[in-house]
Amino acid sequence: MKHVTPDEATAVPGGARIAAHADLNLLRTFLSVYRVGSFTAAAPLLGLSQPTVTAQIRALEQQTGRELFTRLPRGAEPTPLAHELAARAAAPLDALASLESGPLSGRAAPVRLAGPSELLCTRVLPALAPLVTAGVQLRVDTGLTEPLVEELRAGRHDLVIATRRPRGRSLPSAPLTDEEYVLVAAPRWQAQVDGAPASDGLCAALKDIPLVTYAEDLPIVRRYWRLAFGKQLTTQAAVTVPNLYAVVSAVAAGCGYSVLPRSLCQDHLAAGTLALLHDPEEPPLNTLFLVQRPGTEANPDVIRVRDTLRHAALTW
Repeated sequence: MKHVTPDEATAVPGGARIAAHADLNLLRTFLSVYRVGSFTAAAPLLGLSQPTVTAQIRALEQQTGRELFTRLPRGAEPTPLAHELAARAAAPLDALASLESGPLSGRAAPVRLAGPSELLCTRVLPALAPLVTAGVQLRVDTGLTEPLVEELRAGRHDLVIATRRPRGRSLPSAPLTDEEYVLVAAPRWQAQVDGAPASDGLCAALKDIPLVTYAEDLPIVRRYWRLAFGKQLTTQAAVTVPNLYAVVSAVAAGCGYSVLPRSLCQDHLAAGTLALLHDPEEPPLNTLFLVQRPGTEANPDVIRVRDTLRHAALTW
């Protein structure tokens, strides 16, 4: 390892030192591996090969004189030194990345926002329309919570609307809104369940109606059964479709019943093309969280989008 004098080195808590002129690329690679927990997963996010990522981490470890990660069969576990280094390096590197991504005109960089596609279309984008007309640039992506959060850790997104709170303390998150779930079907099926008791009788009546869902493992419907009826769902789906929009379309057309976010089917309920089959005193809710990547405070438009969503969500 190259010897550096005290005035050429920066102390890191825990006793290790890193050269003040250390290659920023090494630190960027370190931070990406730290956030995604894997050399292999960090490589495509950085546009590098996995051997290059490994070599860069080794180079940084040579500068510190200590290991930064414990290599595991599936991933890399940060050492105490890595936690300390990440705490010191994350904010400056994120701020620099935000500066580098901004246009030369001095305008704020586009805000990279991601979340569930249905919520983005029905609630989020309408709420952000005034900001767009005022000059805020958005780059919107959709997907499931776990992959989106991992991409946020790696710097691909600034804000993510998550269907569950991210694990760990490295990502600031706050509850955004509670999403209510409702049991619905086309009106033609309502007579078949009318008058059924709220639990056993209703569940028995529903067994004769096809179930429509977006996933074979029925995550939303199973959760509704557990919370609203206190029992496990034993029914299999009659129809599976790619997303919740398709579920709404199929159910409104008379294919069967499903459990959907009220925000997605409210217009159908008001128009009478969907009927509410169950109205519990405490409807099942799922809390959505707004997750912000550390360092994005340097972009004022990220703050504007975040605060606008928090305010708009009060009426969702």
